[in-house]
Amino acid sequence: PPEENLTELMEFVLLDFADMPHLQWFLFGLFFIIYIIILMSNGTIFLITKMDPALQSPMYFFLANFSFLEICYVSAILPRMLMNLGTQRRRISLVACATQMCFFLMFAGTECLLLAVMAYNHYVAICNPLNYPLVTNHRVSIQLVTASWTIGIPVMVGHTYQIFSLPFCGSNQINHFFCDIPPILKLACGDIFVNEMLVYIVAVLFGMVPFLLILGSYSTILSVILKLPSATSRAKAFSTCSSHLTVVVLFFGSVIITHLTSNIRLSEGTDKVLSLLYTILTPMFNPMIYSLRNKDVIKALRKL
Repeated sequence: PPEENLTELMEFVLLDFADMPHLQWFLFGLFFIIYIIILMSNGTIFLITKMDPALQSPMYFFLANFSFLEICYVSAILPRMLMNLGTQRRRISLVACATQMCFFLMFAGTECLLLAVMAYNHYVAICNPLNYPLVTNHRVSIQLVTASWTIGIPVMVGHTYQIFSLPFCGSNQINHFFCDIPPILKLACGDIFVNEMLVYIVAVLFGMVPFLLILGSYSTILSVILKLPSATSRAKAFSTCSSHLTVVVLFFGSVIITHLTSNIRLSEGTDKVLSLLYTILTPMFNPMIYSLRNKDVIKALRKL
């Protein structure tokens, strides 16, 4: 039928910040600088955790993976956005849009799982220190990381396929700076109930469950830290976790705020600004949070 033909040929237009024409070059410069900072800072942390003999514990193995993941996560979004801002050509084919969404979802899912794995690592180190070498030896660390990277792949590929097999008709303008699920579902015609249910199921599995595991780990950690005899041991134990906790609060906090407010139907402009928090600002601040709070990392940086 002719309708089907339309959906095949269709391309979308990513509006990103088209409503601010006089700011295009300023935004291009700003996001370009942010992208370079993200690549260099996360790249540096990845390198020192691989090269420095003092940083070979499981904690730094997870941190290296996390820094590498941040680079991937941002690279699914920022290069395309810079291209749109620089060329002012905002068209994106259906395939490119689906690919972007799929990679973004896979990396975001991995981020939630990896943050949970890191919380578990802190939990064992502080609440069960005698078992720490057994529970988080190198083989177990590799298994946990591999699971974090791979579990989401089939789920997110299926999820993206489900969304892009919907018929699209009418407007092809995505009022966002990347192919995120809510703005794409707005453009679909026909029944999207199943897709919305899937969004919630995936959000619970990859968002809520890791978040609750992290909360559980930290409430146990906190109760153990508070029982420690000396103030110095309390401070040492807490400083181990505080940087990870800050990152968790930043990432999950901004995701939760964005998605709770998107149901209240704020203006889409506010939605976009909030999405910037977890897509771009968190990856920029994470390396700073980890390195500034960590004496070993600072020492390794000086050596480098």
